[in-house]
Amino acid sequence: MVDLDGLADAVDPGKLTAEQFVQLIEVLHMLGDAGTGVELSGMRTATFLRFLGRASREQLSELTAHPELRPMLFAELFRRMAVHLSLERAGSVRAVIHWRFTARDGEDRFETVIAGGRCLTGPEPTADPRVTITIDPVDFLRAITGATTLPMLFLSGRVKVKGDIAFAAGLTSYFDLP
Repeated sequence: MVDLDGLADAVDPGKLTAEQFVQLIEVLHMLGDAGTGVELSGMRTATFLRFLGRASREQLSELTAHPELRPMLFAELFRRMAVHLSLERAGSVRAVIHWRFTARDGEDRFETVIAGGRCLTGPEPTADPRVTITIDPVDFLRAITGATTLPMLFLSGRVKVKGDIAFAAGLTSYFDLP
């Protein structure tokens, strides 16, 4: 059995070029697809976010520019979002959040639905949003890894919010993310 958490902790993204960083993620994804049992989903969330947080802006830019890895990465991140919903803080919340990620080759969309103490995510909008957040994929990754915050990105004009701005500002408080 491969210890993905140990591997992620042992690899210093600072010693890799942007291309090598993307190749590493590509190999991990390929091994998962091949049914080897080595899958990014097997890595603890804290390790996964710490690993991404140690990557440079250039490395994250190359990763989010990859047409196969970007959707896989965002699907994994949103899957983890659903797992880390705080039932205490989000128990009575009912909200639909639309995410628009502006990439070099177009736009990716995801939806987060918080209702009944559950969080469901998916790549296709299913309901009218309480808020729509438009953000560059690299800025989103930097925000979820703690390198920056969504409110700071909003104030600097790097994230656009349409709808309930107050709700968007407190959105991360509904999750227990490491």
